Amino acid sequence: MQTLDNLTLNNQAPSSQPLRIIAIGDSLVYGYGDKEGGGWVERLRRHWMNSPQDHVLYNLGIRGDRTSQVKKRLSLEFSYRGEIRNKYPDLIIMSVGVNDTPRLGHNQGRNQTSYEQFSVEINSLLDQAQELAPVMFVGMIPVDEDKMPFLDCFYFNLRDQYHYKEITKQACQLRNIPYLDTFDLWMSRGENWRKSQMSPDGLHPNVKGYETLFQEIQQWQPIFS
Repeated sequence: MQTLDNLTLNNQAPSSQPLRIIAIGDSLVYGYGDKEGGGWVERLRRHWMNSPQDHVLYNLGIRGDRTSQVKKRLSLEFSYRGEIRNKYPDLIIMSVGVNDTPRLGHNQGRNQTSYEQFSVEINSLLDQAQELAPVMFVGMIPVDEDKMPFLDCFYFNLRDQYHYKEITKQACQLRNIPYLDTFDLWMSRGENWRKSQMSPDGLHPNVKGYETLFQEIQQWQPIFS
């Protein structure tokens, strides 16, 4: 399993130089809802910037992106960014999938992306990403069903989230990609705790929730450095 301590650059010996890292995905990567810290990616960027490692971290999150949309822009997004311009990143941290899960129009509507299509898309995305760099995956967090629908038309629910999460987790395990199961982790702490971490929209973390995510990701063994 790859960690930040044993990653190699271009298949050469481990380097003591700062790593060039991208975080790509949806609004959880973008940090929507965190008016203080800018989200877990920004908090991680500041942490590394003030540490001896000084890793370079680019936030390539876009609100509302589904897995197919991240796949379309993956290889293009980082090619214009500073230290990784015309180069491959040393590490890709990925978080996507929740926008594939909602049911459209009502709580029995069709999913935005069917289970079958999502399985194809996530496996293809992970294959594409691994051709570029080592990959680590941060899973989705559970929504607050009591606040649905989101934007009056998207019915997110925990049951569908679990199924899509499991598809992603299994795809990562098949490829030896480290997967942080934030869905199960947050579910294990109970409904009252989860709601204390969520924004009023029921979909995005609040400031406290992003701080929790940052702490969980920063302490996650594969990424800890």
